[in-house]
Amino acid sequence: MKLATDSLVFKNTASFSHREYLVLAIPLILSGISTPILGAVDTAVVGRIPDPATIGGVAVGAVIFNTMYWLLGFLRVSTSGFTAQAEGANNQNEMILSFLRPMILALFFGLLFICLQGPILTIALTFIGGSEAVSTFASTYFSIRIWGAPFILLSYVIIGWLIGMGKVRLALATQIWMNVLNIILDLVFVLELGMGVKGVAYATLIAEVSAVVLGAVLLYLTNREKLAHIKLSMLIETEPILKMMKMNRDLFLRTVCLLTMTVIFTSVGASMGEVTLAANAILLQIHYIIAYFFGGFANASSILVGRATGGLNLFLYKRAYTLSAQWGLGSAILLSLSVLIFGESIIASFTTITEVKAMSEDFLVWMLVFPIFGFWGLQLEGIFSGATQAKFIRDSIGVALIVFLIALWLFVPRYQNHGLWIAFVVFSLSRSFFLSLFIPKLTREKFTNKN
Repeated sequence: MKLATDSLVFKNTASFSHREYLVLAIPLILSGISTPILGAVDTAVVGRIPDPATIGGVAVGAVIFNTMYWLLGFLRVSTSGFTAQAEGANNQNEMILSFLRPMILALFFGLLFICLQGPILTIALTFIGGSEAVSTFASTYFSIRIWGAPFILLSYVIIGWLIGMGKVRLALATQIWMNVLNIILDLVFVLELGMGVKGVAYATLIAEVSAVVLGAVLLYLTNREKLAHIKLSMLIETEPILKMMKMNRDLFLRTVCLLTMTVIFTSVGASMGEVTLAANAILLQIHYIIAYFFGGFANASSILVGRATGGLNLFLYKRAYTLSAQWGLGSAILLSLSVLIFGESIIASFTTITEVKAMSEDFLVWMLVFPIFGFWGLQLEGIFSGATQAKFIRDSIGVALIVFLIALWLFVPRYQNHGLWIAFVVFSLSRSFFLSLFIPKLTREKFTNKN
């Protein structure tokens, strides 16, 4: 059980090394990028079914779930931050409570989704549209996967808690188990048993449930003694619950801003024609992979900052900030060069349609620019999340959304799709710039007169 019980030991000095930072970050990077890779495999498997409507049905169903779960992504982020702070303060009870409180919240929202599955599906299909066949397949997919809602939200809490505790190898193992099982079941249910869309849905549902059950059992076995000390009065204590709710509220509003930007971006692109819409969709997928890559470093920094603020260790806090900046910038340059060298090959892996490929290549330059302009905002979100100060994330991305809308108004009429991508990059740059302005205030709030 070494994998399940050992967590990383951090030096409480400014000498935390690059090697130690990478040991922390690399499993988190691998865990993050497994998500878009899994989506690609799902698409490839269902793409072998002769009826093209099945691809559309699964895609529409996936969009519904991605939107629902994306809005509740705060469960993982806030759990990680509060857990890291409790670990840094060496507060054993609070470490366990940092898991139990959001667990209750995850179960509540998961069960709420199940109870409201009818209205959710109706509203989503009305908004998204699509043919009758696509809607039928999407309904089949949704009606099966919705029963996994409590489990996938619980997995957010489990992964967040493991990351906050520094048990990144177990977090990675849990994620890999779910993804590999999903892929295997996809192949068996769809290609061998011919279950079609139902097979894809059942594969995902079984993988989600099994990963949560596995993670919950391991956590219980390794924390039984600590759980025995937890009383109901601790669990319902008002102050920490309010603090958790405030952070979750701010992270939720941050996600709403991101979702608003993405919807507007997609809508404006769609108004320029199907080829433009398809090309933008491919470039956005490349952008997501880049963002998930940065997310690994952001999560590593979140752990360090949580430990630093929990233990009032200014040296570790500054070291986390420095390492985040250095590895974020280095990765941004590397990713931009990779897109420059391999960009056309990457696009070719997404589509064989000549027009779409050509247009994607015409606008590929924006994927060279995005890592440089956007990495710092993504890295800083890790810093602020670890410090459990999401109000700054909320405020900065709200301003960035306003800047995005202004940029759309200025550049789209003149430059069309290039103008749309200019607005996207301006949004990313604004996100980085405005959040960086709050760093001095964060440092003062967490360390002035405390260290």
